[in-house]
Amino acid sequence: MKVAFIGTHGVGKTTLCYDLAALLKRRDVSVDVVKEVARLSPLPINRQTSLDAQTWILATQVAEEIRSAAHHQVVVCDRSVLDNYAYMVLACGRPRAIERFVDHWMKTYDLLFKVPMSDGAVSADGVRDTDEFFMRSIDQLVDALLAEKKLPCERLPPGRREEWIRLVGERVVASPELSRLF
Repeated sequence: MKVAFIGTHGVGKTTLCYDLAALLKRRDVSVDVVKEVARLSPLPINRQTSLDAQTWILATQVAEEIRSAAHHQVVVCDRSVLDNYAYMVLACGRPRAIERFVDHWMKTYDLLFKVPMSDGAVSADGVRDTDEFFMRSIDQLVDALLAEKKLPCERLPPGRREEWIRLVGERVVASPELSRLF
């Protein structure tokens, strides 16, 4: 089973990944978290990104998902390839060959959870861009790509962050994909 949290950066995806992994581990599920690979990029990210940087990020994301799935029942992803593709589209346009691959790879996710932007300021972490216009541009592009590609997605309710892990946990635990693992 593969679950991904999607949306712009700085909205709480990483926290949800670890919270979900902990919930599943308490149920004796073999789970791994695929961390956000953009932080490992040897090339510039955020508004300074390039086609090479985004291709590296996307390919590394896929490689990490494959590695993780080979050893764990559940893979929890801090992003999906769709998010990575949104950063590429904003910076470089829509390379058709990569888009076809993204369309193919998106079929490998069992559940997508869209994490909304909050109204508060994002705290600087030294890596991700805190420019609100940039963040909203990515968030809107992710929404547009989800709609265009008709991808099923669970949308977490804005302004109710304290409920997110409960909602996610209930959905994952009740999913047919998880029950098939036992």
